[in-house]
Amino acid sequence: MANDALLVLSSGIPLYPARGLTQTLAPIQAAENLRRSINGVLIDLSYDQFRKYASTISCTDREAPSLDGVFPGLEVTVACVAELSYPEGGSPTRPVVSGSERSEGGFVFYRPVLDMRVMAISVSTDEYAADTQWSMDLEEI
Repeated sequence: MANDALLVLSSGIPLYPARGLTQTLAPIQAAENLRRSINGVLIDLSYDQFRKYASTISCTDREAPSLDGVFPGLEVTVACVAELSYPEGGSPTRPVVSGSERSEGGFVFYRPVLDMRVMAISVSTDEYAADTQWSMDLEEI
């Protein structure tokens, strides 16, 4: 039986760990360097090399992804569930999950592939409900 989960982690996704999954993508904290001038004008002092994403992936399902040996600092490649978009005629800023592009309202939506490091992981199991809750915090390399 094939794994139909949208999320793909290089550490592995067994069957049934990702139904109802949520994923956030947000700029890393170092990407935010905004200051006000003496005249009160907001100025962006951030460097382009800090324009990276942080992500939290969380889910409650029957199983957890393959987390044996996954610790903070481990490099993983993530085929994201969360989408990014750019105007039609433009180009994506990140590699695209094959087959994930779609156009709507003058924009192209796509799921990015991100090389990330694990920042934190947690797994808990509710034996009676037969649920496994898991979450993973990641930051783009």
